[in-house]
Amino acid sequence: MSVLASAQPARAMHLADGVLPASSCVLWSLLAFGLVAWALRRFDRARLSDPQLGALVAMVGAAVFAISCMPIPVPLVGTCSHPCGTGLAAILVGPLLTVLLTTVALLLQALFLAHGGITTLGADIVSMGLAGGLAGYLVFRGLQRLGFSMFAAAFVAGVLADWATYTTTALELALGLHGKTPFGVLFSSVLLAFVPTQLPLGLLEGALTAGALTWVHKRRPALLERLWLAGAS
Repeated sequence: MSVLASAQPARAMHLADGVLPASSCVLWSLLAFGLVAWALRRFDRARLSDPQLGALVAMVGAAVFAISCMPIPVPLVGTCSHPCGTGLAAILVGPLLTVLLTTVALLLQALFLAHGGITTLGADIVSMGLAGGLAGYLVFRGLQRLGFSMFAAAFVAGVLADWATYTTTALELALGLHGKTPFGVLFSSVLLAFVPTQLPLGLLEGALTAGALTWVHKRRPALLERLWLAGAS
């Protein structure tokens, strides 16, 4: 609780430099960059079978970048909430390529927009790209197998991908900063601090995910099939 009490007002998005201890940054970075290397190999293999894939995946990456640049301040934890776009990306190109796209978006935001940090890039990739993307993908596929419509499955997937991102962010903060404070106390405090903004933002992201996917399916079904093939290859 003392961490929250001493936090200064800020408008930084994602986890900024200096928020996590060095040991946490190293551990999250090792996990994230291992996934990025795997994703790069997957992307290179997919491009061999479809030379135009790079441009299509880049469009999805641009959407992730734009969607995740909409900050809403959360003063209690000195950061901002924002939609992520990784649930939509994972539905379109799979969770592994989503990690790669998230890495590019986060790196550009850290370098040119002062959103997030370089030392905490690995932690941000894990929360937004891995946790958010994987949650969105698994929920969407699971609900479709249960007979849900594409719109309904995408809506729930978008909501839970967003909430999974912030649950993981709270976990990262609590693991790195709890000190003498019980882990569960700090984790629940940070998580609750996100609720006022992230609860409605999650619903908004669900609507955005469902609307975008339905639009693509109706207007460009062949494009959707190509993206799904790339994510599965």
